[in-house]
Amino acid sequence: MSNELSNLSPLPGERRKRKRLGRGEGSGTGKTAGKGTKGQQARSGYSNRGGFEGGQMPLHRRLPKKGFTNIFAKQFTEVALERLSVFETGTTVTAELLLERGIISRIRKHGVKVLGNGDIGVALNVRVAKLTGSAAAKVVAAGGTVEDA
Repeated sequence: MSNELSNLSPLPGERRKRKRLGRGEGSGTGKTAGKGTKGQQARSGYSNRGGFEGGQMPLHRRLPKKGFTNIFAKQFTEVALERLSVFETGTTVTAELLLERGIISRIRKHGVKVLGNGDIGVALNVRVAKLTGSAAAKVVAAGGTVEDA
């Protein structure tokens, strides 16, 4: 018998039966159906918000406030300039080429930013979203050009 969608079934022990509440004392969850005796949590319609700790000061209020998140910050994939020296002279370096060669693992929301770490001895045409001033100067000094993506 071949493995087809119509013939698939779960492995033994993979699925668990639903707990049926309030179905007699012999079931183990009869009478109060696992809700204990009386109190707010035993009533129908009871619910509490996430993080509620029964009147105890919740964890998110016990911990100190710390830090700041800049919601306007741009997200770049950063690449050191020395990583670009693997390309041949005259190559146009783009974010897609860096991803294809495995130099970066992904292109973040606002593209790729080349940092000025290290030196480059190859004349390249760099076309990325952003370069630091030192990175742009080193590319031009090596005989390459810098373009905006």
